[in-house]
Amino acid sequence: MTTATIDELLRTHVARFTDRIADWDAFADARVEGYRRAQHRYIGSGASGKADVRAIPAEHFTLSIMFVPPGQGNAAHTHEVEEVFFILDGKVKVFFEDAGGRRVEAVLGRWDCVCAPANVIHGFENVGLEPAYLQVMLGKARPDLMTYVDAGLQAGRDVHLSKRA
Repeated sequence: MTTATIDELLRTHVARFTDRIADWDAFADARVEGYRRAQHRYIGSGASGKADVRAIPAEHFTLSIMFVPPGQGNAAHTHEVEEVFFILDGKVKVFFEDAGGRRVEAVLGRWDCVCAPANVIHGFENVGLEPAYLQVMLGKARPDLMTYVDAGLQAGRDVHLSKRA
């Protein structure tokens, strides 16, 4: 049980959108055309590996909002935990891919959701004409960084992280 007062809990456990900062450099692939997107961290550190003092601390999951311009998305990747994409606004094509490169896709709209199981290759692309907003949740407070299928992006991820130190 926490020893914080309810006043402290309210102060430290409310995250307002106006206080979130759009992080356009959260992921190594976010610098690559086709994968540009901004992360707004709310709870936990998320899969970007970046600490954010404005994020609410969590023990068992992360939660962020992703802003995705038309034609952008994220690269095929995996996590060691489940990842959920809940479409708040927009038209987003999601995909799963097997080790042999076979891909299955579905187009999701507002209030639709997909849950990518742990270690399954997945990703998304905004296929609409307007920006999309996705709520993204991972099943661990500090998940391992995503593993890209593309070796060049994976190498870029490590360089991207070394620049933060």
